[in-house]
Amino acid sequence: MGAEPGTAVPASHSAEVAALRDSYARLPAGSPVRLAKTTSNLFRFRDPAAGPGLDVGRFNRVLGIDTAAGTAQVQGMATYESVVDALLPAGRIPMVVPQLKTITLGGAIAGLGIESTSFRNGLPHESVREMEILTGDGSVVVARPDNEHAELYRGFPNSYGTLGYALRLEIELEQVQPYVRLRHLRFGTAAECAAAIAEICRTGSFDGHPVDFLDGTVFTASEQYLTLGSYRPDAPPTSDYTGQDVYYRSMRRRQTDHLTIHDYLWRWDTDWFWCSRAFGVQHPLVRRFWPRRYRRSDTYRRIVAWDRRTGLTDRISKLRGLGGNEPVIQDVEIPVERLAEFLEFFHTEIGISPVWLCPVKLRDGQGWPLYPMDPDALYVNVGFWSTVPLRRGEAPGRYNRAIERVVGELDGHKSLYSNSFYEEEEFWRLYNRPSYQRLKERYDPDGRLPGLYDKCVREK
Repeated sequence: MGAEPGTAVPASHSAEVAALRDSYARLPAGSPVRLAKTTSNLFRFRDPAAGPGLDVGRFNRVLGIDTAAGTAQVQGMATYESVVDALLPAGRIPMVVPQLKTITLGGAIAGLGIESTSFRNGLPHESVREMEILTGDGSVVVARPDNEHAELYRGFPNSYGTLGYALRLEIELEQVQPYVRLRHLRFGTAAECAAAIAEICRTGSFDGHPVDFLDGTVFTASEQYLTLGSYRPDAPPTSDYTGQDVYYRSMRRRQTDHLTIHDYLWRWDTDWFWCSRAFGVQHPLVRRFWPRRYRRSDTYRRIVAWDRRTGLTDRISKLRGLGGNEPVIQDVEIPVERLAEFLEFFHTEIGISPVWLCPVKLRDGQGWPLYPMDPDALYVNVGFWSTVPLRRGEAPGRYNRAIERVVGELDGHKSLYSNSFYEEEEFWRLYNRPSYQRLKERYDPDGRLPGLYDKCVREK
């Protein structure tokens, strides 16, 4: 099956799909299938040799751009960095561009994504018009909201490669301007910050000026900032946060700022939000000698993966007479009216800072069954990525389980890209087992791909 007239797919892509189907058919029956790829933004670190690898590396291109229709045909393994590079010369970007350069479009659809346009454009999968998917049974289908694979179209988001892999996506595009003007607003309480989020999202403006981008940073219970971005055709001299200056620190010392649209989209990638400080990269002397080409999120993640494999940090901690550390790397969606409650719990019981805030409201009133957010509600994504010290002899899981419990109590939702600790019954209550099971039975009846609970919880 292919795209309808007007959305022609190059013959080279069709040949690649045929070759991939043949490769899939040759993989040993009964063995779990995994993608063989060089980058990942998941934080479930597993044995890289587990299971045969399916080479999808060739599916990494932008196949075509239709500026009149405001759409593009993009292969599933294309990174957002490469997609932005292809689209920006035409004055376009995807409707939502996740923060990290090596996130792939297929990954953001199957595993969810978010960014500062999400308060008006929803989540990345909501601007996908059709998905070409290699399913678990080896078929290649095109899923749209109005065809015989509509249930797969709805159920693919948050399936994490357990139903199939996205080979091609038709996505909607947003027209952009060359610059973004930033305003950093400080709030003394989480309640004041949440009220401002709700009002800005309701009106799409602040002080009579349109707001095109909205996210926030929480440093302490009494110091939080909302960053409001607005498109601009021109700007005074722009800031550069790929050099000595660190982006997130700037909001504490300046109320306004200007960036090119390219640098705005990747403002968080250079220092992996604030996580580069763990490697000393924010120290002026270290930063001067750390090559700029390695100031990237994928570099830092490789360092973390190496540390997880070797256990070096925990061994050093224990040699110093301390307990280990529990990784607490999560994104959760909290209803805006419960945000202050969640942050009060988080400051008291977890203690990680800074914390990222990103408002999101679904564009689609029908909803997405495997991540069942209320289409009528405004949520705030709260992101936190660090470790919490454990007592000697204490096993990891205590803090993550506490977060899972409170997120549930506040009618929130938790992304599954990192470790989860749910019991199986609770997991399926939250992530819609009946809908998932129907899709699994139809598109992967022999279970060649792992199940969602096995992949997201059991595999640690």
